[in-house]
Amino acid sequence: MPDSPTKSSAVTQTAEREQEAAVVEKVADAGPAPAKPRSLSADAWADLRRNPLFVTSALLITLLIAVAAFPSLFTDVDPGAGDLRNHFLQPPHLSHFFQGDWFGYDVQGRSIYSRVVHGARVSVLVGIGVTLLCLVLGGLMGMLAGYFGGIWDTILSRITDIFFGIPFILGAMVVLNAFTDRNVWTVIGALAFLGWTSIARVMRGAVITTKHADYVVAAKALGAGTGRILRRHILPNAIAPVIVVATINLGAYIVTESTLSFLGMGLGTDVVSWGADISDATNSIRNAPHVLFFPAGMLSLTVLAFIMLGDAVREALDPKLR
Repeated sequence: MPDSPTKSSAVTQTAEREQEAAVVEKVADAGPAPAKPRSLSADAWADLRRNPLFVTSALLITLLIAVAAFPSLFTDVDPGAGDLRNHFLQPPHLSHFFQGDWFGYDVQGRSIYSRVVHGARVSVLVGIGVTLLCLVLGGLMGMLAGYFGGIWDTILSRITDIFFGIPFILGAMVVLNAFTDRNVWTVIGALAFLGWTSIARVMRGAVITTKHADYVVAAKALGAGTGRILRRHILPNAIAPVIVVATINLGAYIVTESTLSFLGMGLGTDVVSWGADISDATNSIRNAPHVLFFPAGMLSLTVLAFIMLGDAVREALDPKLR
């Protein structure tokens, strides 16, 4: 007699359970599944977190940004209030420490500590503002020149060479001299107008290297548009060296703003700036060196922090340095 349906079903279920058990045993013997490969950004971040140079510079920059954004948390002294009778060029003293004036007073009897704290806002704003504008303008020029090539590359490259040949500080002085009322935004515009060339050159070289990659050629073969290729394939893979250069340049822009203010061609006298304070301190450097030491020291520490950050990012993003 033929097997009953109940018996056949039981045999089938037993066979299925044996197959499942065999699959589970094979998976167990194979060990854990291989880890998913990390992206370039995730790999770079993992390296940065273990780099003491990055950690130190990041802490310094975070503190600087906090001071620039919330100066009232660090001092309640008016940076423009002076007392010539009692505080003329007084050096740091223990009694001043308890009053919140840790760095002494300048030639007009103003608190140097308060001016250093409030001057950080101008430096950070100028550095970040100029860097962002240079990234947009220089990155766009370099991307178009490197991707399209031909006549576009020739025209944009020659424009870049013309601006690159202008002395940076001298050109900024000429541009700023055309404005009678110079403020933070005027200085940012003048520096960005002349400072985008290095970003453009780096972006152009990175795009020329990236556009010949296999994934870009495949995207073109599949019919992807130029905008999509630039946005999804070229820019993410060419931005790494640009970020490194922009990070290092940020410190240079802060120095340039202080230099222009030192020369009297930067911000107005009503704006608290490290460069203006350094300029005022040169007349009393012999008998009161503390007036020059603290704003100059803060400026040097800020620039050093951004240079250290740029070096750490370069080591993390450049495979040749691993």
